[in-house]
Amino acid sequence: MPSMKFSKPPVVETPRAILRPHRLEDFDAYAAMWTEPAVVRLFGGKPRTREESWQRFLRHPSLWSYLGFGYWAVEDRATGRFIGDAGFQDMKRALTPSIEGYPEAGWSLCTEAQGKGLASEIVLALHSWSDANLGCRTVCIINPDNAASLRVADKCGYRRYGESVYHTEPVILFERPAQG
Repeated sequence: MPSMKFSKPPVVETPRAILRPHRLEDFDAYAAMWTEPAVVRLFGGKPRTREESWQRFLRHPSLWSYLGFGYWAVEDRATGRFIGDAGFQDMKRALTPSIEGYPEAGWSLCTEAQGKGLASEIVLALHSWSDANLGCRTVCIINPDNAASLRVADKCGYRRYGESVYHTEPVILFERPAQG
């Protein structure tokens, strides 16, 4: 695990998005995103309750505080609206092979932001940040039916190294060595 360097996310910019710390005023859009069928389809298929979204929303600052990395809120550069989140976590998942101890990349965009190449732009930017600041291998898990995220992982340098089951669902395990 990388040493703790950051207690909150720095701002990272892409041509179409700003990755920044989550703000309390993001919560309603965050909770709404996690009820959208296109978002939850491959994350268990069940919309989150407002309470479940609140609990997950609250963990974002804790990741940064305890691990020195975490998730960013994704803001649309043109409109200033919250459109998703992306970043790294270590959730101590019960997977074999284990990914514990490695920053696990993840990304989610609201339905209106999907299908525009934005996820690849965002994930490339967060990996540029991780290469410069964490300098370690990162991992991700993706549902085999999630063709869009499989393409993003490939574009961002991830290579498949295993398969597992997480919460009764099959997942593919990917790894990306630190670059540069």
